[in-house]
Amino acid sequence: MSSFRLLAAIDLGSNSFRLEIGRESQGQFSRVEYLKETVRQGGGLDAERHLTPQAMQAGLDCLARFGERLADFKPRQVRAVATQTLREARNRDEFLAKARQALGFPIEVISGPYSPDTLTFLNEITKANT
Repeated sequence: MSSFRLLAAIDLGSNSFRLEIGRESQGQFSRVEYLKETVRQGGGLDAERHLTPQAMQAGLDCLARFGERLADFKPRQVRAVATQTLREARNRDEFLAKARQALGFPIEVISGPYSPDTLTFLNEITKANT
């Protein structure tokens, strides 16, 4: 009998939010599902570097849809990261509090650019959660 576990990675990028779900079995990964939504949060920063209400709402709506897909996942199965736009946004904390509620999982703002392939990201999740 083969045992496996599902892992999910969410990347909150400046242009798109991505959800990748992979299956891990005996140290091998395979992609199960990939969702991508264009939210253009980077274009939603105003002159004072605040996310506009429209940019926030677009992101929150997307995360709510991702959260519905991840309803049966446990926190140790999910890693969500945010990059450039949320590093720069002065109202990042306000957005992240609402985003965590919409998604159902914490979101980490990471310090550098991040565009890994799915399997590498899922491998990092496994290492971080074992």
